[in-house]
Amino acid sequence: MKKFIETLKNIWKIEELRKRLLTTLLFVLVYRFGSFVVLPGIDPAALTGLRAQTEGGLLALLDMFSGGAFSNASIFALGIMPYISASIVIQLLTIAVPYFQKMQREGESGRRKMNQITRYLTVFILLIQGPSYLVNLNVQMAQAGGMMPTDWWFKISSTIILCAGSMFVMWLGERITDKGIGNGISFIILIGIIARLPGALVREFTSRLGDMGGGLVMFLAEIVFLLVVIGLSIMLVQGTRKIPVQYAKRIVGNKQYGGVRQYIPLKVNAANVMPIIFAQAIMFIPITLVGFSHSESAAGFISAFMDNTGFWYNFVFALLIIAFTYFYTAIIINPTQMAEDLKRNNGFIPGVKPGKKTAEYIDTIMSRITLPGSIFLAIVAILPAFASLLGISHEFAQFFGGTSLLILVGVVLDTLQQIESHLLMRHYDGLLKSGRIKGRHGLSAY
Repeated sequence: MKKFIETLKNIWKIEELRKRLLTTLLFVLVYRFGSFVVLPGIDPAALTGLRAQTEGGLLALLDMFSGGAFSNASIFALGIMPYISASIVIQLLTIAVPYFQKMQREGESGRRKMNQITRYLTVFILLIQGPSYLVNLNVQMAQAGGMMPTDWWFKISSTIILCAGSMFVMWLGERITDKGIGNGISFIILIGIIARLPGALVREFTSRLGDMGGGLVMFLAEIVFLLVVIGLSIMLVQGTRKIPVQYAKRIVGNKQYGGVRQYIPLKVNAANVMPIIFAQAIMFIPITLVGFSHSESAAGFISAFMDNTGFWYNFVFALLIIAFTYFYTAIIINPTQMAEDLKRNNGFIPGVKPGKKTAEYIDTIMSRITLPGSIFLAIVAILPAFASLLGISHEFAQFFGGTSLLILVGVVLDTLQQIESHLLMRHYDGLLKSGRIKGRHGLSAY
């Protein structure tokens, strides 16, 4: 405890780190405040139907990612997911469309162009989701005995407000990335998840002592199981496979003199939580296609993909996670570039020829460790469905693995790694006794 207090004092002493933490806190407070600002013309007392609709199913997940803004009919109701969906489309286009491939190779200028296109696509998605959300809101308020304005001016102005709210949330995320600590977009999602955890925990405890039965023993068993899953998630995020590399100090002809051996740490899950976020954004598409108001009465295969505890939803969700893990790993890890860098620095992998053979070797290793990593990631992601089958309440079950827990673990570790880096650069002790926290890229803070 004394060491922890001393570490907090050290964090406060570093002016840049203090400013970043305070800036992040300010943006988080703005986001949480906006989640409770109701759309103009909507009576907050008449939202009981909307809140009941988001207590279970896919809409409960959507409400969690928006930090409760969806069920509050807030100006931030559509949240950050439209921006993530647009980002997925643009990243997929960089593989298939030469125009986007060219922009990707242009460096910083190309990145700015792609970000601008992503924003335009986000607005387009919001213009589809906004009216759909208002139709659902009207239906739910009518069932609760309330009313909302039905004139065209209200629909147009509310759609514009919803679009502006989501774009503002996106802007907050970008500002957190630039001026604060951690990845802003992931941090925004993390805040929404954390905001739901205390209430879910209290309700599960109350229900175990009351109607659901099982008592305190069952509740403690759930907590132990939750801690085990958190431990597995941390192992999944931090797991690495080290490849030995020999660096030669001097090369004369074909002979190498001296040298030092180091290791290339390749992560079992190099993509971190991005496959989870991308796959979850894809699974929200059926709601957009059929409209929020028809989600409960949708027929056929569409209805199957709206039940996040059903077989087909979790089967497709797991396949998408595996596919996106490979896709995102291919974007992050470039074996050819790594092989060229090794050759340029007089490095080689023992027993493997430099150049093309080294690139093929690294690619083979990545393929072998990505497969079990992606499968494990998919299993952890669908654990909430099994938790629900075991009688755990739907709201609390979302924290037994799934998107929420993996995002929480990944983003927290990444944020701690950045704080650790600031401390160690200024010769302060880190947050842990070992002084090392593995972050998004699997490297230590040193």
